[in-house]
Amino acid sequence: MYNSKIQELINRYIRVSFSVTKKAEFLIKDQIGSDLTYDQHYTLRYIRQKQNCTSTELAEIFAVNKSAVTAIITRLADKGLIDRTRDERDRRVVYLSLTDKGDALFNECEERVHQLVENIMTQFNDEEINSFINTYEKLEKLLDNAKEGRMTE
Repeated sequence: MYNSKIQELINRYIRVSFSVTKKAEFLIKDQIGSDLTYDQHYTLRYIRQKQNCTSTELAEIFAVNKSAVTAIITRLADKGLIDRTRDERDRRVVYLSLTDKGDALFNECEERVHQLVENIMTQFNDEEINSFINTYEKLEKLLDNAKEGRMTE
């Protein structure tokens, strides 16, 4: 009985996690428009928040290999959305930052994404929102721990 209950919860989690992720990606992509891919938008978001970062840092944060990040960075640079600046002390290190054009495009997209998320979030009361965010943050920590090979909080 206990194993079937766990299996049912696992199945529900996997189903809803996949469904929510795909639907959210679709809705966000719809708000971003054709100027950026989903991954490019989140790359711009991270660079904007950090102001300067490296492709190695992006690869670590997004848990992808460096070649995947290089492809995204190249496309963003080709569109004139990011600048690459070499470190004066170590020429191997390249810092990424948004151009004015990249900042403007990010702001446009972000405004539309914020409106979408706000429209969804206002369907919940404050207690539901806080409970959801707290639970989601706990899940993030548990997944980080699992990734690192330890399952304690």
